[in-house]
Amino acid sequence: MDEIVLDAQQRMEKSIESLRMSLVTLRTGRANPAILSTLMIDYYGSPTPVNQISSIMVPEPRQLLIKPYDRNDVKAIVTAINASNLGFNPINEGLTIRLIIPALTEERRKELSKKAKMYGEEAKVAIRNIRRDYVEVVKDDDSYPEDYQKKILDDIQKVTDEAIKKIDDICLEKEKEIMAV
Repeated sequence: MDEIVLDAQQRMEKSIESLRMSLVTLRTGRANPAILSTLMIDYYGSPTPVNQISSIMVPEPRQLLIKPYDRNDVKAIVTAINASNLGFNPINEGLTIRLIIPALTEERRKELSKKAKMYGEEAKVAIRNIRRDYVEVVKDDDSYPEDYQKKILDDIQKVTDEAIKKIDDICLEKEKEIMAV
């Protein structure tokens, strides 16, 4: 493959990885420490991810146990969880914080499924924008012979189609996970 096609493929992979990170934050009814990956805590004046100032364990399938490295951070973590829209009610146990993951209602599952589809559509738009950028670069460059230019454009389209299929597969898998009772 041409260097331009490989570069486009790498950028598309980064978009797919970004989609995966977005989907990890969606709740599925089971405890997963990654749910808290976007939760920021005010740690001595600077926003810090909760997983950097505490350990997060899964003692039971529907529970998360957060144990801050510094016991003075318990209050800040509880405040941040309450302020977030994660839908958890933290239980302060002194040195640890227990989060009980409530079972998802059918309505909430459908909402989360729609959100997953929305993330997938955003990723597809990003992929198409990457394709458009590279197609413009190839068409604007007169140094390529016409048949070689057509081959590069076909390769870019193939890479785009593969990326779109990957996104569809990832979103379908996440949707099944969300809808599973």
